Amino acid sequence: MTDTLHASDTVHVALGERAYDVRIGSGLITRAGHEIGDLLARDRVAVVTDARVADLHLEPLRAGLAAHGIACEALVLPAGEGTKSWEHLTHTVEWLLDQKVERRDVVVALGGGVIGDLVGFAAAILRRGVRFVQVPTTLLAQVDSSVGGKTGINTRHGKNLVGAFHQPARVLADISALDTLAPRDFLAGYGEVMKYGLLGDAAFFEWLEAEGPALRDGDAAARARAVRRSVEMKADIVVRDETEQGDRALLNLGHTFCHALEAATGYSDRLLHGEGVAIGCTLAFALSARLGLCPQEAPGRVAAHLTEMGARTTLADIPGALPDADALLELMAQDKKVIDGRLRFILARGIGDAFVTSDVPRDAVRDVLDDALAARG
Repeated sequence: MTDTLHASDTVHVALGERAYDVRIGSGLITRAGHEIGDLLARDRVAVVTDARVADLHLEPLRAGLAAHGIACEALVLPAGEGTKSWEHLTHTVEWLLDQKVERRDVVVALGGGVIGDLVGFAAAILRRGVRFVQVPTTLLAQVDSSVGGKTGINTRHGKNLVGAFHQPARVLADISALDTLAPRDFLAGYGEVMKYGLLGDAAFFEWLEAEGPALRDGDAAARARAVRRSVEMKADIVVRDETEQGDRALLNLGHTFCHALEAATGYSDRLLHGEGVAIGCTLAFALSARLGLCPQEAPGRVAAHLTEMGARTTLADIPGALPDADALLELMAQDKKVIDGRLRFILARGIGDAFVTSDVPRDAVRDVLDDALAARG
């Protein structure tokens, strides 16, 4: 990893005909026309965003496009996880058709993970596939959901159960957009950053232990370095396993627990996705230690770092009632990672050494959940 970052740096996602660049730096939104102009067959784009992001970033994006003679029409959807729905997918697709978006055109997803997932899915099914550009405005989206081509919506059966693999044509990760995030939203995204160190780069996790507070407090160079390393790691895994047949499942460290907790809290503001990932990582390490797979001190180290960052760390940090351990296990059974009725867990032999397994005793999972629920008091 380099210690400094130019105004714009690039991570290449080498997927052959579907290859693309992730550009990382400050001010990319205001330079959007320069950054994506080479992709356009005609000087217009359709932008889909949400109300919260539109207030902050739509006009700078519009101006950045206009500076290069690119016109844009924008659809502004409601903010929140509820937007990843059939209703808003239909609305988005019909709006894009109203804009006469053609297969050679580009759709821009401006926002966090919800908008990126929804718009990417709309682009995947519109005219059997149109190109789209991700402009992620949250830390979580910059390091995770904008890279790798997973798109989708939620249904009453669970999270992300309907979707498609559809790679973006480019990603613009504007570090300066992170300055607009509320502290809680930034820390939620940090759960995904930390995940990369835990799953495959112990040195990165050690760097986060040292530099995490500076990153949290606004150090642009630290933020850029963390985003770049996270994107590098994700890109490397996606290139090896684009459609999650093997190694890509490692990226789900913490997510089996997380998705059950999100379902239990009604996909509401009680628990943000990245918060669920952070808590899920602590539970995955607790389960790994209980099974004798990793050192007994590893779960405490993970929890201590999250606590120092001021992030949500345990089930006790989730407000309101939670189901019992058996009910949480049933919610896990709805996870899209179930194969032949068996849950796949991402466990760890230590920090930086995660692996995928379906060989996890249900009783051990229940015991970890019972302990975590008991600690809520």
